[in-house]
Amino acid sequence: MGEEMSDLWVISSSIIAILVIVGLILKLKVDPVIALVGVSIALALVNGLAPADAVQTVLLGFGDLMAEIGLLIVFGILSGALLTYLGAIQLLGAFLLKTFGKRLMPYAFGTTIGTVLSSIFVDVCLVITAPIARQVAPSLGKHGLARMATSIMIGVEVGLTMSIPGVAALALSGLLGVPVGTFILAGIPVAAATIISSIFIMTMLFKLGFWKPDLDEAKLAEKANKAKEREEELRGGGGVSASNGPRPTPGPQPYISDGSESSSTHSVVTLTEESEPVKSVPSAVMEASDADTYVDTDIELEKEKQPHFLVSFAPMLVALFLIIGGSCAGVFGLESPFIELFSDPTIALLIALVGLCSLVTMKASAKTTSTVVKKGFKNSGEILVLTGVGGCLAAVVQAIGVGDILLNYLSPGSFAPLLMVWLLAAVLHIAVGSVTTSAITAAGILAPVAASLGVAPVLVALAAGAGSMFVIHFTSNTFWMMQSLFGLTTRGALKACTFGVSVASVMGLVWVLVLSIFI
Repeated sequence: MGEEMSDLWVISSSIIAILVIVGLILKLKVDPVIALVGVSIALALVNGLAPADAVQTVLLGFGDLMAEIGLLIVFGILSGALLTYLGAIQLLGAFLLKTFGKRLMPYAFGTTIGTVLSSIFVDVCLVITAPIARQVAPSLGKHGLARMATSIMIGVEVGLTMSIPGVAALALSGLLGVPVGTFILAGIPVAAATIISSIFIMTMLFKLGFWKPDLDEAKLAEKANKAKEREEELRGGGGVSASNGPRPTPGPQPYISDGSESSSTHSVVTLTEESEPVKSVPSAVMEASDADTYVDTDIELEKEKQPHFLVSFAPMLVALFLIIGGSCAGVFGLESPFIELFSDPTIALLIALVGLCSLVTMKASAKTTSTVVKKGFKNSGEILVLTGVGGCLAAVVQAIGVGDILLNYLSPGSFAPLLMVWLLAAVLHIAVGSVTTSAITAAGILAPVAASLGVAPVLVALAAGAGSMFVIHFTSNTFWMMQSLFGLTTRGALKACTFGVSVASVMGLVWVLVLSIFI
């Protein structure tokens, strides 16, 4: 009886701790880092750990996870910053359009963002890819904007959670002890299948009337014209009266806020199947609507100096080849110190980073390289700390014995563990509103039992990643950024972002379950 009461207290206190974290973050607006560390220490203390042991457990949890993936996160984010400077993403967009055509562009673009571009900082990826998507959208018909917006959001979130070097995917890999090479081999096909199937489902729903352009698109250019005409009338100017209708607006227009939502300015890219993208409006600063986060995209290499996108991506492709090659070599028993060194993910990504730095230096200057890298470090700091404190909670949960108790309820060798993993991550995301935080927290809870569930740890990691995407809503700054960048109404953003990514979350679980049949 005493043991049952003890188990009940451990589980109850852990649930209360999660609820307290959610309340601190959402209601009291406490920084997630402070909330996670403070509650982790409190959870350790109320479960009988001595104060010194509680603090030591939290510190070791942070340090162990940072030792595992800290440099990987930094190298990935810095590489993404350098690729952004080289203009590689816009050039890649032009290539995809030319290769796959307009009809398949949403699939090609979404899959590429979710795999090849997963190292790009999420906010930066949205700012850069949104103008390309808006340019292509009119050629796809009345649902073009919805299809492109949804494909980008699905690609960005799947890349973040299920495809290394996405930040959440790296955190899941480190917390659950999944080798990076194994995660890549399993994650890339699952991510690609998730993205393609989800975009297909959303496309069918749009055709069936799910998307209402008049209600879901903000028609921002027209609003801006009408406002300008009204201003001219009030000033006695010679503008066209509102009764004559809005003046035609040739070509793509940047999003202009009408005051009802946060404003942002960004690059507008002229993109056709025959030409490369041409920047027509300088990039500026993107302001996240509900966070003090600024993504500076105004530094970019002049178009005439930009290398071919394959040259820009070559260092990252080499790193990917080295990591996957090392995993394959281990399977076939080909082991050597040389293979072990260069297939190590940290060394492979360091090689990629050095290659990108060298390329930027050749195309611009060493000073420019230093400037771009410094901007990348600004983005990486908060991500590193937030990821590390996820390790704090994981260490405490393991120390108080939650894992042993959960094993009694998660039967090994069946689909049930993966369903529970997905559900846990989904509930945490709905509550917290942060994809990365929910994925890390779920992994921290599951880390002690992952190896004992009767399923491969990589499946647990992918299921947690899929669940952490479920129901992106108003507490996420990504939601508001997406609405602002694509010029959607809140209703439209709920369909393209919240519903679209939730479909990807469910499909991600489906494909993980399919993969579980074979491994």
